[in-house]
Amino acid sequence: MYVHSPEEHNTTRYLALEQMTENLFQLWEGHNKDPSAVTIASGILNDEQLYIILLFIIYTSQVINNCAIITNSLSIAVFVKLGFSEPSNISLTALAICDFTLAVLLTWSNLCFLLTYHKVRLPFHGANVTFLTGGVQWAFLSSTVAWITAFISFERCLCILVPLKVRRLITPRFTFVAMLVIILLTFCPSFFIYIRYKFVWVFNPYHNITILNTIPLNDEFAILFEKISLVICGVIQPVLAFLIVLICTVLLVGQLRKTSSWRMLVTSAKSQRVQPKENHAAGSSSEEAKISQKEERLVRMVVAIATIFIVSYIPTCIDLICYVVFDEFNQFGVYRGLFIVSGYIISLGQTISGSVNFLIYYKMASKFRSVFRRLVRLDCYEQE
Repeated sequence: MYVHSPEEHNTTRYLALEQMTENLFQLWEGHNKDPSAVTIASGILNDEQLYIILLFIIYTSQVINNCAIITNSLSIAVFVKLGFSEPSNISLTALAICDFTLAVLLTWSNLCFLLTYHKVRLPFHGANVTFLTGGVQWAFLSSTVAWITAFISFERCLCILVPLKVRRLITPRFTFVAMLVIILLTFCPSFFIYIRYKFVWVFNPYHNITILNTIPLNDEFAILFEKISLVICGVIQPVLAFLIVLICTVLLVGQLRKTSSWRMLVTSAKSQRVQPKENHAAGSSSEEAKISQKEERLVRMVVAIATIFIVSYIPTCIDLICYVVFDEFNQFGVYRGLFIVSGYIISLGQTISGSVNFLIYYKMASKFRSVFRRLVRLDCYEQE
């Protein structure tokens, strides 16, 4: 029997979850005569507690998924209306597309779980097929979201530290190419998992039907290739992106504080003395202040996006630490029930992060807010 290696931390969670679900359903329907086969939550959670928690998380997750699908669809539509002359619009559009896809993939996984819960006979094995059509892609795409957020944060840091050089380097074309490279290096390797697994039709003796299932291949090259892909794209890349976002966010917050302190000093100095100025000089000063405030609003928006990403990604880092420190914290160990629940909590946190970005854009970006209001005709209703 093939046993998953520790590096397959994210992708095998779906497999373990559906196997647990199938065992429970078989016990309830009287198919499984061996009670030990469903003792899957020994340790902290028993089977009943685990199942109640999972149902609550999945229903909550699906409500948030629906919100994420709607809000990210609106964000994509607004950014398309705004155009892509600004590099930030390109990166934020890519982020919205990835968040939208994450919500769709998680909806597919939730739907298969709930259909199994309601005893709907699916023409495929829910866990294994969902594993290859949703779970693997979700795990890799979450790494893509992390790196796009890291790129946005890093680009803002450079704009603050070396503004003249960065504006010549980070053009719309450069940003578009950077988004393609990030997707190719983080998400596209998920399709290499199909070298390790293949779809087959198998007979289900419990329901007397033939269903679609997946089986792992015992080819040494395929196993090695899968492990390398999972280590690089599933562990190293997300952690490195998280650290970049964290460092850049700290630098941006520090720069915002310096800017606020400088403006307070300038305002205080101007209030103490009044000097006549030429109209041209006043207009120039006003224009410079306007540009400075525009940059500051964009930095604040990026800081808000990065902060929410950091908060939502902390459970992932804790989960990885527990996975490394505690030998029994895995899909086959004593704490496998807690392991499965933590996986759904992680997915729930990342879905929340993707769904609230729209509110940040609407609150902090005046152009985004204006185009959105015209798009849904709110301004027309207010005028009437």
